[in-house]
Amino acid sequence: MQIINEDLEFVEENRECSYFNNEISDMRYRYINHCSIEDYQNMLEHGWRRFGKMHFVPECKTCTKCISMRIDVKNYKFSKSEKRVINKNKDTKLYIQTPSISLDHLKLYDKYHKFMHDKKQWPYYPISPDDYSRSYVEGKDKFTKEFLYFKGEQLVAVALVDILPESISSIYCFYDHEYAELSLGKFSILAQIKIAKELEIPYIYLGYWIKDHFSMGYKVNYMPFEILKNRASLKEDAIWEKYEL
Repeated sequence: MQIINEDLEFVEENRECSYFNNEISDMRYRYINHCSIEDYQNMLEHGWRRFGKMHFVPECKTCTKCISMRIDVKNYKFSKSEKRVINKNKDTKLYIQTPSISLDHLKLYDKYHKFMHDKKQWPYYPISPDDYSRSYVEGKDKFTKEFLYFKGEQLVAVALVDILPESISSIYCFYDHEYAELSLGKFSILAQIKIAKELEIPYIYLGYWIKDHFSMGYKVNYMPFEILKNRASLKEDAIWEKYEL
């Protein structure tokens, strides 16, 4: 008998750390074919993230540098510089739809990662259509969206976003650095904050923040935000506290 599409949970130990050279990490995974809104909300509150049908959370034994964070939407006030970013993008068109895949998606994804490889030494491998679909299209539900940003007819940024009744989860964003003057990565987060305010959604989960990290440290700019203080199981209470400088 062959069993297909079965949900799985497993732990990968002593894997190469994604954020620090010469470090190892332990990651718990849950492969879920159909995740309910209630279960997904609970997982977000406990520090889990999602790519496609794969959900994951770090369980490193000797390191707690990866800190789950969420923006306090109600109390967030746009700074003067953020208002300038929004104004610079007044002609940037935003389309929100179910996640999809196209040649433009793949070209922009590869262009972004090649740039980050040259700038920040990110690993770079051209993505295949199957890999892109597996990470960003599969597992989609009614709450799963992609934000497509256009200048004229040119696709310049893509953000993968889950919009739940009580939270927004920012999954991933990639953009064209030839439009650096538009600060597209920042603009995408600000657009999500504006939407969350309009929908009265209290939190935006930005994933893992690593203080002063060259790739993950930027998230400190989106204050006020809360951080997860404990590593609780999904049946235990998660403790969130406001972050203070």
